[in-house]
Amino acid sequence: MKININKHHKGKEVLVSVEGEIDAYTAPNLREELWPFSEMENMTMVVNLKNVTYLDSTGLGVFVGLFKQLKKNNGQLKLIELSNRLNRLFEMTGLINIMNISMNSEEGGR
Repeated sequence: MKININKHHKGKEVLVSVEGEIDAYTAPNLREELWPFSEMENMTMVVNLKNVTYLDSTGLGVFVGLFKQLKKNNGQLKLIELSNRLNRLFEMTGLINIMNISMNSEEGGR
């Protein structure tokens, strides 16, 4: 199981592109790479999930944690370019009604 995480940080925004599988094995690495940004004030984190082939509950937990931490620090999390499969997962968990999620490359839809 492999994950690639590319980050581009500019000012109060970090653009993240994730590729591979986000599961119990790779989720800790994702959290470790992104958590420092969630602790900054007024940060916007845009995460492109276009090339994520699998996401389990551990991965969902990372995004929930990032969402809460960013919100606590007056920031926001935007998840973009979700596949139909990932979008359904966020719908089934109800997270799609809470988080800023878009299947498009735009900066979130909600």
